[in-house]
Amino acid sequence: MQRIVVVGSTGSGKTTMARQLGGLLGLPHVELDALHWDANWTEAPDDVFRQRVVNALSGDGWVVDGNYSAVRDLIWGRTDTIVWLDYSLGLILRRLARRTARRVFTREQLWNGNHESLRNALSPNDKSLFVWAVKKYQQRRREYPILFSQPEYAHLRVVRLHTPKETERWLAQIKTPATI
Repeated sequence: MQRIVVVGSTGSGKTTMARQLGGLLGLPHVELDALHWDANWTEAPDDVFRQRVVNALSGDGWVVDGNYSAVRDLIWGRTDTIVWLDYSLGLILRRLARRTARRVFTREQLWNGNHESLRNALSPNDKSLFVWAVKKYQQRRREYPILFSQPEYAHLRVVRLHTPKETERWLAQIKTPATI
């Protein structure tokens, strides 16, 4: 495992998992959200986003987190392992609520000076992470197995983890780069 992508629903813990995995393997962590979002929650134009991804993945090894289909072709073709955090929707929504509350009340700075707000978190439209998480949950559960079966992704080792305990056990098996 030298080029790894962590995927899953919003709030599943992709970034936390990717950071942990990168630390265990001595690989840099690349957070796609940081490359996608500019100041004031402005999405980077696709060509800019794609170039940022190419630059970030120029090394021999990395751990990426994110689900952006706009750059999937740039990432998955070079990836050797995909870790899919396929947790229950209830767990994801609870984690998302805790994370959002922490970010809102601590004014945690995210990418490029952005902050989460209660107004956006509770908005009834796609700006709400909760609406987005529910909307995308079943879509990803249908989409990923189909994508993994495509010939262009036949080289991928897919690790599908269904619970945090299963994830902990899998991570515990990874001691150092030499043990893999």
